[in-house]
Amino acid sequence: MRGFLYLKFSIFFMYKFLLTPFFLLFYVQEKVHTVKCEISTSFGSFVVELFPHNAPLTSANFLKYVDAKLYDSTDFFRVQNLQNQNDRPIKIEVIQGGSVDSLKNFSPVNHESTAISGLLHKDGTLSMARGDTGTATSSFFICINDQPELDFGGKRNPDGQGFAAFGKVVEGMDVVRNIYKQPFNGQMFNPKIIIYSVRRK
Repeated sequence: MRGFLYLKFSIFFMYKFLLTPFFLLFYVQEKVHTVKCEISTSFGSFVVELFPHNAPLTSANFLKYVDAKLYDSTDFFRVQNLQNQNDRPIKIEVIQGGSVDSLKNFSPVNHESTAISGLLHKDGTLSMARGDTGTATSSFFICINDQPELDFGGKRNPDGQGFAAFGKVVEGMDVVRNIYKQPFNGQMFNPKIIIYSVRRK
């Protein structure tokens, strides 16, 4: 009986004092593997959270522009809403910005579809604008309401590859919605909404 109790205590001790720290370390690593950035605009500031664990290439690409301060003095220049896409059978709701001078763009980033990242285009999702797959550089967009047609297999883009989601708005979505409501001409904001800066938090 004593041997059994000793064995039971030994197993408990090993779990409590040896294995638990490893579980805690793993848990902490999973919890902190995100990056937050504050986007300051002429309509106020909001915070986005990036998910490098899910979309490492796309997140790293965005952060290269942030760290080089290349988003400073850019703008939100485009809005796609339910009123200005009469020529498109699949309509979306997004605001687009962050286009950097082409001479300052970094090399295009490989396409990380939602099938790869597992990040879907939900309300407030941050994603990369692109033409063909593998052409995304600096320009990004933010979803207003859920936009499943922008996911892998969606019908917004004929190639079916969708767009590369890599983050979401976690503070200040009211600012984003206010920007979305601003005057536009065609699909272009008129006037454009200035992006003063984008900085890591």
